[in-house]
Amino acid sequence: MIIATFNVNSVRQREAHLVRWLKARAPDIVCLQELKCEDHAFPRSEIEALGYQVETHGQKTFNGVAILSRFPITIEERGLPGFPDEQARYIEAVASLPGEKGAPGTAIRVASIYCPNGNPAPGPKYAYKRAFMAALMGHARALLALEEMLVLAGDYNVIPEPRDARNPDLWRADALFLPESRADFRRLLTLGLTDALRATTDSGGLYSFWDYQAGAWPRDNGIRIDHLLLSPQAADRLRGAGIDRDLRGAEKPSDHVPVWAELG
Repeated sequence: MIIATFNVNSVRQREAHLVRWLKARAPDIVCLQELKCEDHAFPRSEIEALGYQVETHGQKTFNGVAILSRFPITIEERGLPGFPDEQARYIEAVASLPGEKGAPGTAIRVASIYCPNGNPAPGPKYAYKRAFMAALMGHARALLALEEMLVLAGDYNVIPEPRDARNPDLWRADALFLPESRADFRRLLTLGLTDALRATTDSGGLYSFWDYQAGAWPRDNGIRIDHLLLSPQAADRLRGAGIDRDLRGAEKPSDHVPVWAELG
């Protein structure tokens, strides 16, 4: 089973890229961010034709998250519990997985998360980012207490470590790399979550975002800010993880690329 996260940066503008990638990678569950459209405007029929159930939490012009699933899913949350917010940044669902060879099926809980950017920092936008992360931590703690397979996937807008940036010095004063932001991310991990990619490799040069400015893509001046965090029950099934960076080289791409994990 492949679970992926992808900040599409406008699903209507990147629809062709998304469909092409879905056909090539064939993920079972996909968490999307930055839909930049309301629920009714999502290109639902095109995605459903590929065999996915589509659930969205959209917003006009900004934000927006979705979960696509080849398995039946039930929505648990639209919006982050404990964080009343008009911005569409969180959706959570439980997917029912079939059993093998007559065995009973199981379930996996998945959330698609679009954490705030936080710039400029310090300031109200950074305070909003920290408050969102605090609420996410509280909810993650409650979900981990359920002791079930759980994947918290999305654009966290956090560069966890210097090796997750081509040039860390460029980001020292940025909200994505400030010590407090990185500490918030580490606190999530210390709850018992596993960074899927880092559980499979210690390599540098693994990025999921390249800015549109200053030739970031041709220079490979990227950062890793899109993450899949796994509960112990999901981490026990982790078989591999990767980044589909080639999508960034397409014509008029998103500035993010998909990140995926394979669970047995």
